[in-house]
Amino acid sequence: MLLKREDQQAVFSFKLRGAYNKMAHLSPEQLKAGVICASAGNHAQGVAMSAHKLGSRAVIVMPTTTPQLKIDAVKGLGGEVVLFGDSYSDAYTHAVTLAEQQQLTFVHPFDDPDVIAGRGTIAMEILRQHRGPIDAVFVAIGGGGLISGVASYIKAVRPEIKVIGVQMSDSDAMARSIEANKRVTLADVGLFSDGTAVKLVGEETFRLARELVDEFMLVDTDAVCAGIKDVFVDTRSIVEPAGALAVAAIKQYVAEKKTRGETYVAILCGANMNFDRLRFVAERAEVGEEREGLFAVTIPEERGSFRRFCELVGTLPGGPRNVTEFNYRISDASKAHVFVGPATHGKGETPRIAANFTRNGFETLDLTHDELAKEHVRHMVGGHSPLANDERLLRFVFPERPGALMKFLSAMRPNWNISLFHYRNRGADYGRILVGMQVPKEEDKAFKSFPEGLGYPYVEETANPVYRLFLRA
Repeated sequence: MLLKREDQQAVFSFKLRGAYNKMAHLSPEQLKAGVICASAGNHAQGVAMSAHKLGSRAVIVMPTTTPQLKIDAVKGLGGEVVLFGDSYSDAYTHAVTLAEQQQLTFVHPFDDPDVIAGRGTIAMEILRQHRGPIDAVFVAIGGGGLISGVASYIKAVRPEIKVIGVQMSDSDAMARSIEANKRVTLADVGLFSDGTAVKLVGEETFRLARELVDEFMLVDTDAVCAGIKDVFVDTRSIVEPAGALAVAAIKQYVAEKKTRGETYVAILCGANMNFDRLRFVAERAEVGEEREGLFAVTIPEERGSFRRFCELVGTLPGGPRNVTEFNYRISDASKAHVFVGPATHGKGETPRIAANFTRNGFETLDLTHDELAKEHVRHMVGGHSPLANDERLLRFVFPERPGALMKFLSAMRPNWNISLFHYRNRGADYGRILVGMQVPKEEDKAFKSFPEGLGYPYVEETANPVYRLFLRA
């Protein structure tokens, strides 16, 4: 896989190419009057920088959902930001109105021949920079300007190279339009990949894509998060979700078609990522790569069953593996429901893990691809429990190494019961664990010496007001 690094442009995206090419063709009178555009952010920065270089006023209409990083970047380049609507389409309508009112030249983010031609220079550079065989170029699609320019050049010069368009599964206006043989307007679009969140593709871009693009692919949020991680591992650079669409699609393409020895180019189209979004990306990347499975496992609510299940996790087929997440709260006198996330060794392994749990007497539900579980429920396991009598709460720091949990369980007295357990691997060399234990009052002295003997840093939180408000019966 080869990467075309448009994330290294001056505005951290390919959009500068089309904006500058369009504005370079304007008359001096048009430049003096000023330009206007509607954009989720990257095209806005391209227009703002181009206007700054050409000495023109630039009004930028952006959706209210635009990341603050992109808003600040546009202002820093001298653009006059106007926030309007929830999507690009809303901002576009408002920008057209302002253009008429203020006699500004509208610089379309994708549906303009000069903009499309400017973006086609990416394909020209790809073919100049890599003289060897190329089997396919993967291109993210929002409104279609990038893929229209790339496909136009490649099919004119090297028609044997496939051009494959990639869209988010929740923002697939172009794919639906191609299937319907007419432009389709989406009622709503997903906003994770804000750079491709377009409800209606352009007339010219639809015509060109229908004529020149060989194939269209859809990828989901988890796959894109995994793609962002892959790019970081290979380059130590962080791209935005739209920038990772092509990488996610190549991985999916190879897995589906079982190709080997072919050369693919992924266009990394942007890197305007909000820092706060990285926590979500990191959380979902492991699931996107299927390096982590998520399961709801039912175990008997009896002494020793928790330990027996943990031993089973440690001896799953395929060799030792880490547990990335373990959440539990006592809620039933006869059975316990555990939310567990063991590491996996590759795609397609989670059904086999679930079957193994079931064969060993633990009823299991595979939640690896359940959006509710991944987005919300994993953070909600817990709460008040009328069964949690004589509960003590401790917060531990465990070393992230095999055997740390079993050492903890082995040191417990047989008549103590775990009533709450919360752990999530955060990528550090230690793990933070919250444990609730039911300890008879007459064993208070033995309990106090228990954590000291483990040698793990800990804090007892039984008197914590947060615990008393939200967790204690």
